[in-house]
Amino acid sequence: MRYRLLDLLACPMCRHFPLKLIVFKERIDEGAELPGKPPLCEIYCAYRGKKLEDMGEKPPCGECIKHDVEEGLLYCPACGRWYPIMNGIPRMLPDDLRPEEEFRRFLEKHLEEIPEDIRRKILSVKS
Repeated sequence: MRYRLLDLLACPMCRHFPLKLIVFKERIDEGAELPGKPPLCEIYCAYRGKKLEDMGEKPPCGECIKHDVEEGLLYCPACGRWYPIMNGIPRMLPDDLRPEEEFRRFLEKHLEEIPEDIRRKILSVKS
């Protein structure tokens, strides 16, 4: 999953934007080139974790485009839901369609990599 996708994604349950990205594993493609003129994102730079209007510097689109998130977690600070990124694909399913066992294994595998404040919230909310 490219960082720039977070400029488009919102929580499917409560529609909150932007989502918090926690990266566990990423792939770097040094040969990746910008597909257009920067900035590529319109509202939110996930690579820096800031809205474009709040950035004091020019967005690092040339560096960002080289990074793909292979495994990670998207967290909604509004409703506390979390969505895994597995094999580079964000799994943003509504509650009734979530494969609970698969998501539980993913969470157990990465629990220690999740910041403590978010980990507490995730564990207190039905996932």
